[in-house]
Amino acid sequence: MTRDEITALFDRRTQYWRSHDAAALTADHSADCVVISPTGGVLEGLDAIERIYQMWFTAFPDLAIKPTDLLIDGDCVMLVFIISGTHAGDFFGLPASGRHLEATCAFLYKMSNGSIVHERRILDFTGVLVQVGVLRAKPAAGA
Repeated sequence: MTRDEITALFDRRTQYWRSHDAAALTADHSADCVVISPTGGVLEGLDAIERIYQMWFTAFPDLAIKPTDLLIDGDCVMLVFIISGTHAGDFFGLPASGRHLEATCAFLYKMSNGSIVHERRILDFTGVLVQVGVLRAKPAAGA
């Protein structure tokens, strides 16, 4: 893929995130894609990948993303973005808390033949759990 083709693909993906279109996001992955995610573990296959997208959209119905950086190096891509939303649905068995979430994420992609063949999602999942009320933050000693 050319740099322009990759940029166009990720522009479309941003729109899919904004419209909460889990099927369209999933369709950008190859059938044998592997996604490594702190929220889903190692996901293999399109059904598992789509399930995690949908879980986020169900748990955070107003989920929004704001891309900050798109870095392209050949067939390797890194997207850095801020994700935000209100916890209004089930999230890993936790009922809606009504709490607001905001987290910076970095997703690393390996591309081949116009599709995502490998993806690694990096985010502060502990921070996410604190924000939605699963975990409590403990002040540092002396703070």
